[in-house]
Amino acid sequence: MMIPLPIKKIQVDYLPVSIYDDNFAMGRAAALDAREQIVKAISERGESSIILATGNSQLTFLHTLKELDGIDWTKVRIFHMDEYLGLAPTHPASFPLFLKEHFIQHVNPCAFYPVPSSPDNIEQACRDYEQLLRDYPADLVAMGWGENGHIAFNDPPDALFNDPQWVKVVQLAGASRRQQVGEGHFGSLSEVPTHAITLTIPALLAPKTILCIVPEARKAEAVRSCLNEPVSEEHPGSILRTLNHASLYLDLESSANL
Repeated sequence: MMIPLPIKKIQVDYLPVSIYDDNFAMGRAAALDAREQIVKAISERGESSIILATGNSQLTFLHTLKELDGIDWTKVRIFHMDEYLGLAPTHPASFPLFLKEHFIQHVNPCAFYPVPSSPDNIEQACRDYEQLLRDYPADLVAMGWGENGHIAFNDPPDALFNDPQWVKVVQLAGASRRQQVGEGHFGSLSEVPTHAITLTIPALLAPKTILCIVPEARKAEAVRSCLNEPVSEEHPGSILRTLNHASLYLDLESSANL
């Protein structure tokens, strides 16, 4: 597969930003970079752990990654980022279900660790998931930015760059809940759960490599604010500008306000 070339590259503080012609070129480029990191980890340690985001904005990346050759998925553990609290595992909006349908069932990794939606003991479930993340440190996280600049479900103004926990329950911001309706996952705002279990910002920044994949015009304002406004918990995605192990992938639509 040919490597798509960005039409423009910029750097914002420490963060390299690559802008591609369209969503498909952006997703292919990110998937090829992900393969390089996964293969490198397997070569060095005999296994790899990765954290994947869910959502429509990640589909070109996920669909390309599952088709790439050269990855021994039987040596890869897959985590993800968040799940609505109390949502049935069979609900069409379930994030583990989304990931299983679009990715997991196609690659058959050695392990997939879904964030639970209805644990008997919520606090214990959060601690157990954090322990798994620490037991199998991630080589790679592939994330996006929400329409309000969130990463996972760390919504402003409650996102904490120095959160002492790695996994916790959060109340969802109105912007996040409206985004889920806009993406077609729920029929109305009243159907969207009000709380979720999420990986916190420190957990998402811990992997060796961070790929942030942000296409589509509806993300253009989040991209502008995260890159042009001061680094702040009001714009959670802006934290990537302070890191030397993150890369941002945009398309023409999402970069339109820069």
